[in-house]
Amino acid sequence: MKTEKEKMLAGELYFPDEELGRDHIRARQILAEFNGSLVENRSDLLKSLFGKTGENCCVKPNFNCDYGFNIHVGENFFANYDCIILDVCKVTIGNNCMLAPRVCIYTATHPLDAETRTSGLEYGKPVTIGDNVWIGGNAVIAPGVTIGKNVVIAAGAVVVRDVPDNVVVGGNPAKVIKQV
Repeated sequence: MKTEKEKMLAGELYFPDEELGRDHIRARQILAEFNGSLVENRSDLLKSLFGKTGENCCVKPNFNCDYGFNIHVGENFFANYDCIILDVCKVTIGNNCMLAPRVCIYTATHPLDAETRTSGLEYGKPVTIGDNVWIGGNAVIAPGVTIGKNVVIAAGAVVVRDVPDNVVVGGNPAKVIKQV
């Protein structure tokens, strides 16, 4: 029988149990140190929090996530102030990616059926972001979305569908604006 954590990682319905509670507290402790520090280079904290980082990884405070271990970023990753990544499922971000202030990436979601939703069951869908992607300020990436390579997401966009390579998208819901 799978643990609740194994179900969560597989994108199945799960109950947030004590083990996940401990994992969440661990992330909150690291984030409290990260967000409260006046030191410019906090890369060691990020490397202890994230599942994988490249050598060059910069995240500005305040940064928030659920667990951290499900976040995998490539080389030359930059996230500006107030980024939120809800990582109940894997978030994979490629090389040379930049997130503007207040970008939100969500893998966490809830059942549509009210009875199941109010029971406390949750689940997630992974998010994948390709290489050389720039996501503008206040953009939201919804659960289950894959963003291709060389993409620009306009500020304020709400991305609810997969995005092909080499495009600019914007709006709510986000649509292709032009090829790049």
